[in-house]
Amino acid sequence: MNEQVSEPDLLFAWEPARMRRSAILGFIFASAAGHALCFYLFQIVYPPTIALLPPPARVNIISENTDEGRTLLRWIAAEDPALNTTTQRSAEAKAYALPKLSHVPSYLTIQPTLKPLPPSDTELRAPSSQPPGPVPMERAQVPPPAGISQTAVIFSKDFDSLGAAQKPWMTFSASTRELPQSARFRVGVNENGIVRYCFLQTSSGDTALDQQAHAYLMQCRFAGSKDASSQLKWANAIFEWGNDVTVPPAAETLP
Repeated sequence: MNEQVSEPDLLFAWEPARMRRSAILGFIFASAAGHALCFYLFQIVYPPTIALLPPPARVNIISENTDEGRTLLRWIAAEDPALNTTTQRSAEAKAYALPKLSHVPSYLTIQPTLKPLPPSDTELRAPSSQPPGPVPMERAQVPPPAGISQTAVIFSKDFDSLGAAQKPWMTFSASTRELPQSARFRVGVNENGIVRYCFLQTSSGDTALDQQAHAYLMQCRFAGSKDASSQLKWANAIFEWGNDVTVPPAAETLP
């Protein structure tokens, strides 16, 4: 005998749920009924709220037609601060009358001083265009000649311990006619007062003057330092150029 083996049912039951549809419809009808009941209660049973408008503004005019108005006006007049602070004349007092004064001019009391009359013998002729006498001559003032200012060499205070500098005599000649600027050098002096190094820091604008100033500083001598073990001393030397610097003659221009 062949026995039939029953296979397990692995499928879901897909029958329509009729109870769920009826429940959803019931909830919808219940919600509609609740809304209708609330509308009936709050719109028909209970009276609507009425907004009250503010009372209109009124203006009270105080007049003398009533006893209360006359009393209030008398009280206001009695308590007026402007009337309390002013001095009121009594009804019996007369008005203040100013005295009648006549105008007296000043020339009636003080006699003015009169100026004397001019002389009657006046010259009626026209003045001469060429009166006698020397004609003033104005002479042009000649400016005094300018003095000669020597070229000065100024050392900084770092060389005060070396004594006074022995400067050589030397003339300076410029290569251009332009006014040179102040030249500045950095100078190194040993313990014997001999200039060992000289470096240009600020040029005068003329190379020839810079070279001559360098040679001038190398020839300068100092008294020297008392401390034999001292090293080189450095200081600044500034050249202030004077008008003793020789300039080249001006170039002649052809007509």
